[in-house]
Amino acid sequence: MITIEQCQTLFARLQANNPQPTTELHYRTPFELLVAVILSAQATDTGVNKATAHLFQVANTPSAMLELGEEKLKEYVKTIGLFNTKIRYIIQTSHILVERYQGEVPNTREALESLPGVGRKSANVILNTIFGQPTIGVDTHIFRVANRTGLAVGKTVREVEEKLLKIIPPKYLRHAHHWLVLHGRYVCVARKPKCQECVIADLCLRLI
Repeated sequence: MITIEQCQTLFARLQANNPQPTTELHYRTPFELLVAVILSAQATDTGVNKATAHLFQVANTPSAMLELGEEKLKEYVKTIGLFNTKIRYIIQTSHILVERYQGEVPNTREALESLPGVGRKSANVILNTIFGQPTIGVDTHIFRVANRTGLAVGKTVREVEEKLLKIIPPKYLRHAHHWLVLHGRYVCVARKPKCQECVIADLCLRLI
């Protein structure tokens, strides 16, 4: 495992390299991000952004989404994998938001995880990105980076999440999620990690 001192250095470098990281999903409101996150499961951010660029022009609130309906929604998101299931989730979630939360996206984990199509990882992404909470939504990129570097070695997503929350210095927790996602997406890639471009290579247990 990486030491606390090494962890401090690691995130200091990631911060210096990208002071204000954020999601690559395009959104303007909490509801838009919620929809984009639901659509992004097993899909690329690029593919989701292409679809929502048109979708959000006609429906970017729960009420507007319900008015659009499943059949018309399909025309906007049919290029995204598992779109039929995701359409049902979005419509069901929109109903719940209107009926229980006055059309607003809730800011608690319990409430978010009660929404169709929103699991723990998605809830963490929303809590962190929208509400600034120090959470980490462990996706395939973060899971790979955490295990490969030795930052947080674990066999399950939950185990990695809990270890990351323990070892990452509090001052870095606000942006740690996005730093790790982006590092895994563009540098510490799955098949051929770009170690020569990596700002934390000398701290990585894969290379030590």
